[in-house]
Amino acid sequence: MRPRGARLSEVVLYQKTTLGNGLRIVSAEIPHARSVSTSLFIAAGSRHESDEVQGISHFIEHMLFKGTEKRPTPKDVSEAVEGIGGIFNAESGKEVTVYWNKVARVHWPIALEVLADLLLHSLFKPEEIEKERKVIIEELSMLFDSPGDWVHMLIDQAVWGDHALGRDVGGTRESVSAIQRDQMLSYLRTHYVPANTVVAVAGAVSHAEVVDRVGSLLQDLPAGPATRWREASFAQSAPRVEVRNKRTEQAHLCLAVPGLSYVDPDRFALDLLNIVLGEGMSSRLFLQIREQKGLAYDVHSYTNYFSDTGSVVVYAGVDPQRAVETVEACLTEVERLKQEGVDDDELGRAKEFWKGRTLLRLEDTRSIAAWLGSQELLLDRVLEVEEVVEKIEAVTTDAVQAIANRLFVPERLSLAAIGPYRSDKRFLRLLNKPTAVGDQRSAPVLAQS
Repeated sequence: MRPRGARLSEVVLYQKTTLGNGLRIVSAEIPHARSVSTSLFIAAGSRHESDEVQGISHFIEHMLFKGTEKRPTPKDVSEAVEGIGGIFNAESGKEVTVYWNKVARVHWPIALEVLADLLLHSLFKPEEIEKERKVIIEELSMLFDSPGDWVHMLIDQAVWGDHALGRDVGGTRESVSAIQRDQMLSYLRTHYVPANTVVAVAGAVSHAEVVDRVGSLLQDLPAGPATRWREASFAQSAPRVEVRNKRTEQAHLCLAVPGLSYVDPDRFALDLLNIVLGEGMSSRLFLQIREQKGLAYDVHSYTNYFSDTGSVVVYAGVDPQRAVETVEACLTEVERLKQEGVDDDELGRAKEFWKGRTLLRLEDTRSIAAWLGSQELLLDRVLEVEEVVEKIEAVTTDAVQAIANRLFVPERLSLAAIGPYRSDKRFLRLLNKPTAVGDQRSAPVLAQS
């Protein structure tokens, strides 16, 4: 249990200890902080699930708040943290489930014990399972009443198809209705093991105290092998379109291509490309589609990174009659990145944007715990802030243009649209245009509409 440290100037940024059962503990001591944030990162998400139990990771995440041996009711669980003024929540993703809380320093031992209690002693009462099953089905139904959220699930389906990455983290009404208690407990025993778990703590608490308290609470967590998932593979040879006909005042559009994994060395160039393309009010998409053309109130881009793959997505909410014009404008900006790249000034601004936003996030103890825990779980190491900044600074204009040409190829395009559309024909024609995100041999850049 020998700790390892990484230094930020003369200050220890974090320390790591691995318990005898394989549980990893990472912490950052911040003496001036008034809070302590604790996160349990567990490698259990929707891509670990079989088709028969879609949504079980999310269902289990809900159930851990429904009662333990020591705190038998949901009210007892929530009051244990909220009663001391803390914040307490969890979230399920495609590869990771996170349970976290944030409390005043004086209450941190209680907050940590509550998380351990949930992990080890949740009851999974049959009556609570049935109540929560109904709640989750309502949660799934709510998604389809919110097309601005639904379209992001739909684009995943377009990009990944029937792979686990292409489905909703919450599962389907049918799968959630069929999940049984014994399946939950079996999944818990398989995935909620030390080899799959990282405890991350940030705040006014020493690493020695963190290791001592976490060790005393979780040293008996039953061991088991780290779990794996089905790798993503691509057989896409033509653009894909998913359209859902819904009478809406605004059409919701997502345009996407497969991206990079979070271990790909080019991901830093992709981060900067994304900033240039569609992150913030000074991005190309915002300036062109909102400010110049007045097509959309909300237009932006984002990246998803997974263990072996990822995606780049552009979103816009527009008048249904101007959807094709908006997609054309988005494709024009992507093509311009491929053909012309970025200049030194624009890339420099993107680098400062990335550094500024990252450093601002790291002022919060919860964000620091997330930085530590997510990287340790997914990368098996924590990158120092300065190390990542060096990688960002090393990105060149040629690297940004190269990653644009590597990713934005015609046959990898996917589009999701929700609005008053009876077919996908108009969108398929658009994506199959010779000039729609063409290669270096394609016709000239799309003309501005």
